[in-house]
Amino acid sequence: MLLTEEQYLVKWLSQYGAMTKRQLVRMLHTKSEPAAERIIGNLLRRHIAVRVGGGLFISLSPTYVPEQKMSQAVWVLTQFIQAIDPLDHYPTTHPSQIFFLKENIGYEIIVLEDGEQHLCRLLQPTEDTKYIIVLPDISMADSLPLPDAPCLFATVEHKGHDDAAVTFYTQEEI
Repeated sequence: MLLTEEQYLVKWLSQYGAMTKRQLVRMLHTKSEPAAERIIGNLLRRHIAVRVGGGLFISLSPTYVPEQKMSQAVWVLTQFIQAIDPLDHYPTTHPSQIFFLKENIGYEIIVLEDGEQHLCRLLQPTEDTKYIIVLPDISMADSLPLPDAPCLFATVEHKGHDDAAVTFYTQEEI
């Protein structure tokens, strides 16, 4: 039988494919870092989870290839995780990567590469939806066809092999 936190990790790994150890630790924000690392270690020792992507990522399948867009979306999600119920986030449909509920408002995280600005036209805003658009460079925001909904922008800067810094920008700052 898996502990509640182990069940959460298995669910998140099944949803997002592969995550770094640091992402998993941040997702387990109610646990101390050593406790979260022990929980992750237990899944690895019991072969419920495995290391993939040169050992940088943890996944449920040894054949899984980590997806860069999903990884960046998870980094953004970790910035909100303390205000989100553990089961109130999940992958969504193209062009978005992740949907989560925070204070009864839906947020979609969309990761765009250079040249994919047109994908913003596929967004279908609803009354209580906000968008977090992740860009490789914040200067791309000027060329986006924005939906008729509140948007927040973010960049993800990788720091070391297992950590990243997320910077947020409002529409007014662009």
